[in-house]
Amino acid sequence: MTLTVLEICAGAGGQALGLERAGFSLEAAVEIDRDACNTLLHNRPAWTVLRESVKNIDGKKYRGLDLLAGGVPCPPFSIAGKQLGEKDDRDLFPEALRLIREARPAAVLLENVPGFASARFDQYRRRLLQRISALGYRPEWRVLNACWFGVPQFRRRFVLVAFKKSVRRAFVWPEPSGSIPPILGDALIDVMASRGWRGAQTWRHRAIGIAPTLVGGSKKHGGPDLGPTRAKRQWVALGVDPMGIADEPPGPHLPADFAPRLTVRMAARIQGFSDSWVFTGGKTSAYRQVGNAFPPPMAHAVAGRIRAVLLGEVSDRRLEQIPLFAEAEAH
Repeated sequence: MTLTVLEICAGAGGQALGLERAGFSLEAAVEIDRDACNTLLHNRPAWTVLRESVKNIDGKKYRGLDLLAGGVPCPPFSIAGKQLGEKDDRDLFPEALRLIREARPAAVLLENVPGFASARFDQYRRRLLQRISALGYRPEWRVLNACWFGVPQFRRRFVLVAFKKSVRRAFVWPEPSGSIPPILGDALIDVMASRGWRGAQTWRHRAIGIAPTLVGGSKKHGGPDLGPTRAKRQWVALGVDPMGIADEPPGPHLPADFAPRLTVRMAARIQGFSDSWVFTGGKTSAYRQVGNAFPPPMAHAVAGRIRAVLLGEVSDRRLEQIPLFAEAEAH
């Protein structure tokens, strides 16, 4: 059975791909960035992609929807920013609440940076959960890590899931798969060696950890790089030059001890995108689309559990056993 989803702040399609793999059919993807919209349409011409601000979307048009999903902008809560929270005009949680009220989906999936789980935003987070509860839903949240789901990257994300109170079945959070995620060297060796670089195998044996969190950055700042100082040190330890993004993999003329930069395709692999997924726009725009994405395997894991609840593939539970809202411990 196909379930329907409206996705807001869709970006380059990381969450949409995970939802698709879990059996959801996209009613529409809402995204304001032109290049990201072009990426979605290039890869899925049949999708309805709305290049609009979320503020312009009428949720009443989507009444009867199975799922409202989205990765609302993270800068208001990111440790790399000023952490203005609700005082930041980029905070779109109020718009997400409006769309829940108007569309009345059976379930909600919202993701953000792990900073939203911090003590700094306790009050704001509790108000958000209370408002979702007042709309007739039972929300709960956790901080999940992409490396639990086979992604070669340490990437923690705040994930909120809510179901209408009339849904009497248990939502079970996806747990770590138990398998060790691929190390960076194994994940990228074929691309690193694709232009005949003789140092590729040497690099592979150096890049024996998983990648730190990719950072997409903001249009307000300069070209792409791989994050703040601490992350850059981690990239250097893995044999990667973190000061920019390369146009192509290293060639045969480069020395064996060369420290390569990642390409957009390599970054996409680190996020869990398939090689067939094309990112449109210039290099900086394409990298930002990748770096800001919700890893598809991670989205798939969560969406699969949501689907199980909506289709009755899990056991019922008594309503009195469910708290008003659940704040899970951050992992």
